[in-house]
Amino acid sequence: MKTLLVTGGAGFIGSNFIRYMLDKYTDYRILNLDVLTYAGNLENLKGIEEGKNYRFIKANISDRNAVEKIFEEENIDYVVNFAAESHVDRSIEDPEIFIKTNVMGTQVLLDVVKKNWMLGKDETGYPIYREGVKYIQVSTDEVYGALGKEGMFKETTPLAPNSPYSASKASADMLVRAYNETFKLPMNVTRCSNNYGPYQFPEKLIPLMIANCLNDKQLPVYGDGMQIRDWLHVKDHCAAIDTVLHKGISGQVYNVGGNNEKANIEIVKLIISTLGKSEDLIKYVKDRLGHDRRYAIDNTKITTELGWKPSYTFEQGMKETIEWYLNNKDWWENIISGEYKKYYKKMYEEK
Repeated sequence: MKTLLVTGGAGFIGSNFIRYMLDKYTDYRILNLDVLTYAGNLENLKGIEEGKNYRFIKANISDRNAVEKIFEEENIDYVVNFAAESHVDRSIEDPEIFIKTNVMGTQVLLDVVKKNWMLGKDETGYPIYREGVKYIQVSTDEVYGALGKEGMFKETTPLAPNSPYSASKASADMLVRAYNETFKLPMNVTRCSNNYGPYQFPEKLIPLMIANCLNDKQLPVYGDGMQIRDWLHVKDHCAAIDTVLHKGISGQVYNVGGNNEKANIEIVKLIISTLGKSEDLIKYVKDRLGHDRRYAIDNTKITTELGWKPSYTFEQGMKETIEWYLNNKDWWENIISGEYKKYYKKMYEEK
């Protein structure tokens, strides 16, 4: 039985990944390490809490003692690191927590992984690791910066992050690369485009617009709304990480994109139309500081070398996503009505 440590597994992508892996690999044991910040929600994992192959551990990846204790108690084969502060607006208001979690937390994980997986050293002094182990760093296309009207991000595109959030993710990526170059740690980095789907925290574009539409609230759109993103259904992203975990060549970076470039305003209008609301709800607001204009992922490497490809069309994915939020109103209303509501009001509602 393989044991997989998923960090940040109570978040949006992490919880979807745990569900995906438990469903696909019935002989895998999954440990979910999450500190349960505002975006960590165990309701995302409702129904699997009592499973014999699943265990939740409340801890911070920056807590070296806690992470070391897990490795002492468990024979961990794989680590998939989703744990990160992830909202750009929050990183603009408070960059420090992003450095602590996204950079220093990653460094703690890498140190503990290296220590526990290392069997000894070869004649040249490089570490020798036990067979069948791997570390996956889940990153973002935002580390590449912004694109003009043409072109796509490739794995060879220089990193040029423009927000404190993307800078912290790029820093973590470089640490992971360094541990592979210096210590030969078995690893991969995945860089995905914008995810959407079930259990996404309501501060993000698509669930925010769905919730506001359903409540007949204004729909805040940054600038002119023509910022372009490549959209990836979270289930396709989970399948891609699974593919990289089992087939990826150690030391390699893999871009994961959905081939769905859409302008923000286009998505907002699609949600309005689907829910039968009026475009009068749209309110253009002052643009975000350092707002990247366009992202686009070239996923040729992962599709040709590893055989992964997205299964969702954007239209199919959005239809299912909107239906999920309609059918799970209690889930997102519970979040919006909690402590986050103060921040929600401050960031998105009229003063």
